[in-house]
Amino acid sequence: MSGGTAPGHGSGPDCSPDKESTESTMENDQTMKGENIMENDQTIKAGGTRESSKLLPLFLTFLKIGAFTFGGGYAMIPLIQKEVVEKQKWISDQDILEIVAIAESTPGPIAINAATFVGYRTAGIAGAFLATLGVVLPSFFIILGISFVLRQFQEQKMVQYAFQGIRAGVLALIAKACFSMYKQSPKSGIAYGIMVTALICVAFFQVNVLLVIAGCACVGLISSILAERRHGT
Repeated sequence: MSGGTAPGHGSGPDCSPDKESTESTMENDQTMKGENIMENDQTIKAGGTRESSKLLPLFLTFLKIGAFTFGGGYAMIPLIQKEVVEKQKWISDQDILEIVAIAESTPGPIAINAATFVGYRTAGIAGAFLATLGVVLPSFFIILGISFVLRQFQEQKMVQYAFQGIRAGVLALIAKACFSMYKQSPKSGIAYGIMVTALICVAFFQVNVLLVIAGCACVGLISSILAERRHGT
């Protein structure tokens, strides 16, 4: 008699409200985690789709820049700014300054470095490859074609006059690029001092450009640190 088991205790299933609440909370957490994973996957896929949709426009844009720009990398800057900043709005005017600084500080032609930089910022590694390919292809085929006929036409007056006109136009493009960069650059006594000193070193003393850029970077870094400390105190 005393060994009997009370109904509802011991062998029966545990149906307490606390356990049901815990199981419900675990199910909700798992559901929320699953939804978050799905949302992240959709976001990644959407980002990849946006980047892939820019690949062909990137290639065609830099193909046009490479085909219609004469005079080297600096002459390309205004066209890059017009096509990439104003028309496509892939990067900002401030990015153009960074492009010039980085492209000038790294090995290789500034036009190729700029194309690689813009392509990567816009559509990742694939964008960098296609933008670089687009800017290189016109020059490659044009030089390949000219190499077959240059000796036959380089002595003709009409060809010489044409190249003189091209040089004058290139000078105007470079001047426009300098003016556009000047408007975007910070204006201060230190900035003007760096600009004048760099110009004198390169133009009159034939100092290596890499040394000038490294020196300008050091001066800018030191002056910025000192300015922050003054403002902080």
